[in-house]
Amino acid sequence: MKAAVCRDFSLPLTIEELNLASPNEGEVKVRIHACAICHSDLTYMDGGWGGTPPMVFGHEAAGIVEEIGNNVISVKPGDAVLVTLIRSCGHCYCCERGKFSLCETKFALDEKSPLTDMSGSIIGHGLRTAAFAEQVVVEQSQVVSIPDTMPMDSASLLSCGVITGLGAVTNTTSVLPGQSVAVIGCGGVGLNSIQGARLKSADPIIAIDLVDQKLLTARTFGATATINPLHQNTVQKINDLTNGRGVEFVFMTAGSSKAIEQGIEILARDGTIVLVGMPANGDHPDIDATVIANEGQRIIGSKMGFANLPRDIPELIELYQKGELLLDELITNRYPLADINLAIDEVREDKALRNVIVF
Repeated sequence: MKAAVCRDFSLPLTIEELNLASPNEGEVKVRIHACAICHSDLTYMDGGWGGTPPMVFGHEAAGIVEEIGNNVISVKPGDAVLVTLIRSCGHCYCCERGKFSLCETKFALDEKSPLTDMSGSIIGHGLRTAAFAEQVVVEQSQVVSIPDTMPMDSASLLSCGVITGLGAVTNTTSVLPGQSVAVIGCGGVGLNSIQGARLKSADPIIAIDLVDQKLLTARTFGATATINPLHQNTVQKINDLTNGRGVEFVFMTAGSSKAIEQGIEILARDGTIVLVGMPANGDHPDIDATVIANEGQRIIGSKMGFANLPRDIPELIELYQKGELLLDELITNRYPLADINLAIDEVREDKALRNVIVF
């Protein structure tokens, strides 16, 4: 099996052979057709969230089921599926409350990676998926069926970037029509938060980023105003757009403590800041808790948009088929696995929204 492996948290090395275990009880083997490159992969491979190399990364994927273990009831061989990092039991405290991305259960795949090298040494199962590879073995809750007619490259984006960004607006919070929204960070996740705000009829929808091209793209996805802090006074512009009140919802999709601090600075009284993007370990924002309490503001986290995959994915696909959800427009380039280093470099250098590895 060919896979991209990161050995030293720099760029991945391409190796020709890995051993992938057969699926055990409740597990599924999927042949990957497309896997998008997410900034979470880069943060992890750069050592921002710990982990022990070598590891295979990649978690935003789609493919065809090849083999299933005992007691798999959700899919069968031959099914087209999304592959996500959300692994859930469905019956723990968090799952019963609909927070499947916070599942408390430990699975066999949490204890032992299905990947080894030719000598039998363990290769890490990066982000529970390891989809920069021709095949993956995941727990059955990590896959959800999609129509055979759905393009695999566009479908793969639903596995993380879309459900994380859009779900933060539609699942984690309750944005009402006419409420003001700002999205800080207009990469793949941020653009989907903008789409979510558009679908909720928020107004204004303010996109904030340091890259002018991303701000232009944000307009396509539904932003009604844009701010580049390098060229504009963010607080003043926000006040102009909100009659001096600040923004009712700020969605932080940039994984940066400085961006979080700016988000709090533009937040309205009784406003909510939603932490969507995850900074590296140890990157701590400077927050004045007295101001937060006095202004009646809220800071909340949103893990994977609190997606309910069997419910959310069919709805998102229907929106895509109607032309109301933009997916194709998120893809900048498509690359074979052999060119994954180039694809990663482009994402790292902000030259791409989503590059997709196609098999």
